[in-house]
Amino acid sequence: MDFESKYEISSTVDFIRGRTFTRVALQFPDELLKDSPRVAKALRSELGKAVRLYVMADAAYGSCCVDEIGASHVDAECVVHYGHACMSRTSTLPAKFVFGKASIDVKDCAESLSHCLSSFNKPIMVLYGLHYAHALVNLKAEVAESLLSSHSNSSLKISYAEVVGTVIYPSVDHLTEKAQVSSQYDSLSKTRITVGGDEREMKSGTYYGLGGLSWNIPTGHKTEDYLLFWIGPENTAFTNIMLTFNNCKIIRYDADKKCLLEHLSNQTRILRRRYYLVERAKDANIVGILVGTLGVAGYLHIIEQMKELIKSAGKKSYTLVMGRPNPAKLANFPECDIFVSVSCAQTALLDSKEFLAPVITPFEAVLAFTRGRQWTGEYVVNFQDLIASIGSEVNEGTEEARFSFIKGGYVEDIKPQENDREEEGSLALAAATDKALSLQNQDPTSILFKRNATSGTMFFAARTYQGLNMQYENPAPQSYVIGRSGRAAGYLDEERKAEDLPGAVE
Repeated sequence: MDFESKYEISSTVDFIRGRTFTRVALQFPDELLKDSPRVAKALRSELGKAVRLYVMADAAYGSCCVDEIGASHVDAECVVHYGHACMSRTSTLPAKFVFGKASIDVKDCAESLSHCLSSFNKPIMVLYGLHYAHALVNLKAEVAESLLSSHSNSSLKISYAEVVGTVIYPSVDHLTEKAQVSSQYDSLSKTRITVGGDEREMKSGTYYGLGGLSWNIPTGHKTEDYLLFWIGPENTAFTNIMLTFNNCKIIRYDADKKCLLEHLSNQTRILRRRYYLVERAKDANIVGILVGTLGVAGYLHIIEQMKELIKSAGKKSYTLVMGRPNPAKLANFPECDIFVSVSCAQTALLDSKEFLAPVITPFEAVLAFTRGRQWTGEYVVNFQDLIASIGSEVNEGTEEARFSFIKGGYVEDIKPQENDREEEGSLALAAATDKALSLQNQDPTSILFKRNATSGTMFFAARTYQGLNMQYENPAPQSYVIGRSGRAAGYLDEERKAEDLPGAVE
């Protein structure tokens, strides 16, 4: 494939010139970083010296998100994002996305679609990774020709999701992904919207959007009536599709291996794992809120809502900013029983089996910390979709015992004492450590242990090792001892044999 076509040099130049940007950040994932010099050179040859280009790599958080923090270090006016993208709405900078063009056998994929249509006898909704969007036009034509030649049942329809756009603006005047997900058009009147600068016509029905794709389910139909046909690898975008539409039949087409795969067992396993983590979170007393993004719009608002939700559940929370979480980083906070990751939809689902404490999503936190709420099977991956609903989730503060599936019995949630107020802010854990060390002379049996500790102070005070202890039984200083001098090859107080001396002859 042509290099300039793969990286969309012409459209990128038009985007920069059309908006008169003079400082542009080019964000590359690790796997595409090797091509960044050629891309920058091709853009510079078209734009000239009037536009300054900056290459960004090694994003502090997920590479699928726009790194607005890195772009602000060079005062960039926009970001051109290359490679896999979650399409999360930005906070301050406009962004253009270049998804790339992965190779795919369109004819084989069309035959697989026709086979599914005849085998499952259900209408099909085609979803795909964004790097396969370039083949959508050819795929539609090939499928239409295949169905026409095979005289397939015309009552069953194959529908295709569309890319919401390649440009995202932080302005509230543009349609957000939350609006794309939740917008329902009950009337038959048509509405026109603008997405990424392209005006589109929205027909009646229910609109869904996830991972940069949007599609319409006609009035009178449900998503469960469709077979979801995913084109692409088994990545985080596909996992989000499986969790969000867990009541749908899903078939995946692997474009590299040219085969159809069904992931029913994986879907069930993931759902069971997430439900188990929700039950673990219910028994937690100390919760760590992991800030997994500094650029996705609304992240500060959802963090404040998580704090209020955790507080209303009678638990203590600490906010932690550490970049990409890993087991070593989170092991520095052993007082936390559970962590809530506030990040984009495609980086929030962490496989935390190797972590000392599990990591859950904001939606799972709402299930765990809202008293009396039951999981109906619905799963929300975008935290923007929770912002409006969390406000109505209020705990009534009941002290009635609840059943714990983890402990296998009824437990009473520990409420924090009113007089146990700790310093809030970025130094809360440091202040808790100092306070705990000052209590080290108290009776250890009077301190609650980790599973019952309601704050970092109580946890640190109950630790066996509490730092260097300078109190000895005999306060008198010991007499000093003169140590050895010289080199390890021969100290001055050692007697050396003649045969060991340099130049000795037997």
